[in-house]
Amino acid sequence: MINKLPSNKSIELSDLPKHVAIIMDGNGRWAKKRFLPRVAGHKVGVGTVKTIVEISAELGVKALTLFAFSSENWQRPKKEVNTLMDLFVSSLKKEVKQLHKNGIKLQFIGDRSEFNPKLQARIAESEELTKDNEGLKLVIAANYGGKWDISQAVRKLAEQIQRGEIEPDAITSDTIQKYICLNDLPEPDFFIRTSGEHRISNFMIWQLAYTELYFTDTLWPDFDRAAYIEALQSFADRERRFGQTGEQLMKAQ
Repeated sequence: MINKLPSNKSIELSDLPKHVAIIMDGNGRWAKKRFLPRVAGHKVGVGTVKTIVEISAELGVKALTLFAFSSENWQRPKKEVNTLMDLFVSSLKKEVKQLHKNGIKLQFIGDRSEFNPKLQARIAESEELTKDNEGLKLVIAANYGGKWDISQAVRKLAEQIQRGEIEPDAITSDTIQKYICLNDLPEPDFFIRTSGEHRISNFMIWQLAYTELYFTDTLWPDFDRAAYIEALQSFADRERRFGQTGEQLMKAQ
């Protein structure tokens, strides 16, 4: 059972999602409400990341994917983008040893070629240090977009066709899946977006085909343990049918 629930309910371990994906939205609005610069919200949001990672590992979630920086975020004000890049570097430098100590495996997805060499080096070092860990798999989506993900998969298949290694007729959704990011993980069971927005914003659009969606008005810096447990309770209360009827699921049990 999961303890410390904010109500009299409890969640069976079997009802936990294996893979949680989160769009961490609302840092800027959190800061604006307090008459602070937007970057202050991002800095506080890093603390929320630590909290959610710790809880996920504690409860036995197998994988946690966080949307840290989208391919569209380069359009934001230059000062904010520079601050986010600095936060990436400083957070990796500060936190990766503790993640490693706790057995957490760190992986990044997205087009890292656009990052500066210092950040690219930090990313590679973090992945190398934690690659053999067997605890929670923490995935950071940075300079990532769902359309980019599908495009890079199709490009690799096109190169195989060009080399004569595969016939076009052999391409199926399973074939494409092999080249999609995180093909070695179960697809997300549960998607969370904070801050009251109700869209997936080009995040893992292939992987979220059958994912349960959860939207909350809570801004990311305020998304604490109680808010996360409430979200997980919502997942536990749902019936996942994958195209079948409820009666079919009952018969299969």
